[in-house]
Amino acid sequence: MARYTGPVCKICRREGLKLFLKGVRCSTDKCSFDRRPYASGMQSGRRRKQSNYGIQLREKQKVRKNYGVLEKQFRLYFYKAERMKGATGENLLQLLERRLDNVIYRGGLAMSRQQARQLLLHGHFLVNGKKVNIPSFLVSEGDVIEIKESSRKISTIQDSLSAVEHKTLPAWLETDTNKFTSKMLHLPTREDVSLPVEEQLIVELYSK
Repeated sequence: MARYTGPVCKICRREGLKLFLKGVRCSTDKCSFDRRPYASGMQSGRRRKQSNYGIQLREKQKVRKNYGVLEKQFRLYFYKAERMKGATGENLLQLLERRLDNVIYRGGLAMSRQQARQLLLHGHFLVNGKKVNIPSFLVSEGDVIEIKESSRKISTIQDSLSAVEHKTLPAWLETDTNKFTSKMLHLPTREDVSLPVEEQLIVELYSK
C-alpha cells in the first residue's frame, strides 16, 4: 500500500493550517506550525499571490493531506461523489469522513489518523465483530468499531481512550470507553466536518 512517509509537520506549514497530523504533539509547544507558520524555504512567512488555479489546488491538497490519501485515490473519491445524489463537494467530504481510519481517530480510539492506520494494518480492530485491516473501508450507519480484546492493553490505545473524556467527539459517533467501542449513529453531514474547507473550489478544479 502506497503511503506518504515524509515529515508531516511540513504539510501543515505548506497548507498554512494546523491539521493535527501528529495528534497530541500538535497541541503542545513542540508544534512546528506554531513556531513557524509558513512554508519551508519561505523568508519571514511571505507568500506569493496565488492564481485561481493555485487557490483551488491548495484547497484540494489541504483536504487530501488531512485525510492522508494519495492523488489517485482522492480522484476516485471525487468521481464516486459525482455519481451520488446531492452536492458533489459535500458527498466527497462525507466519503472521506466515513473512512475507517478517520472514524477511529474521530471516535477517540487513536491519537491521529496516521496512528489509526498503523493500528488497523496490524489487525487491532473489528467492525461488527469481524476483523478489518483496510484504512479506506467505508463505515456505514449503525456499524460498530471495536478494539480487539487482545489489543486493549496496548499503551497507545490506552492513552487514546484516557483522552476521550477531554475530547469533543462529533455528534455522528458514540464512543463507549468501557466497551472499547465506537458506533456510527448516522452518516456525517457537512456541518460535522471540522476541517475549514471550501469544497466548491475542489469541484471547480476537477470540472476543468
